[in-house]
Amino acid sequence: MDRFLVKRALGGLVGKREQEQTGAGPAELGEEESTRKRPRRETPGNGADVAGLSWRRIRSEDLDCDYTVLFGKAEADEIFRELEQEVEYFTGALAKVQVFGKWHNVPRKQATYGDTGLTYTFSGLTLSPKPWIPVLERVRDRVSLVTGQTFNFVLVNRYKDGCDHIGEHRDDERELAPGSPIASVSFGACRDFFFRHRDARGRSPSRRLEVVRLPLAHGSLLMMNHPTNSHWYHSLPVRKKILAPRVNLTFRRILPTRK
Repeated sequence: MDRFLVKRALGGLVGKREQEQTGAGPAELGEEESTRKRPRRETPGNGADVAGLSWRRIRSEDLDCDYTVLFGKAEADEIFRELEQEVEYFTGALAKVQVFGKWHNVPRKQATYGDTGLTYTFSGLTLSPKPWIPVLERVRDRVSLVTGQTFNFVLVNRYKDGCDHIGEHRDDERELAPGSPIASVSFGACRDFFFRHRDARGRSPSRRLEVVRLPLAHGSLLMMNHPTNSHWYHSLPVRKKILAPRVNLTFRRILPTRK
């Protein structure tokens, strides 16, 4: 995956963005880096060292992501404990997913939280989020602080161990605000996260594009920027040797339900 990482220290960011000119031509990387909207610089009220963040940019054809470790270990441990205690996951029919017209048990636990008046449809389910709880607001607000982006909805996925997983998919539901990024924050066990281009899928792919792998660490933030979800599928595959749980929060900006 290292060939997709772009590293360079830039003075105008919240924290440090590192650039490594491998994978694509230096001219292309320079143009992309100079035209992207930067995370805003602010001073957080809770004393978090926002200015000390080190960002990595992950780039390939139509793939545009930013990655950093957002929470130090002690704070990440605290948030993980609160998530384990406070998040209420779906049960019954809401814990099933529709695949090719058939319903199956979801191989992980899920929950949704967000602003009132929203609905979100995926895998055959239409969901209304529960009201925000303090621990989710805490993470959401930190993400907004370092990126300058706002979010009104979060999907929570809990993986009890390495056997829980999620297959290849794109977060391209019609409720998503056009062009908005998705912020993925991980707590608990480090898991491999894969990107595969839509033209490189299946037994007879139309193109040969390399899969991008990124280990998502405890307390990390992955920003999936436009147009990533239009062209790349992502997944969290089975890793049987991992015995510890992981909780992932994907913050989104979705459009209000039309009446």
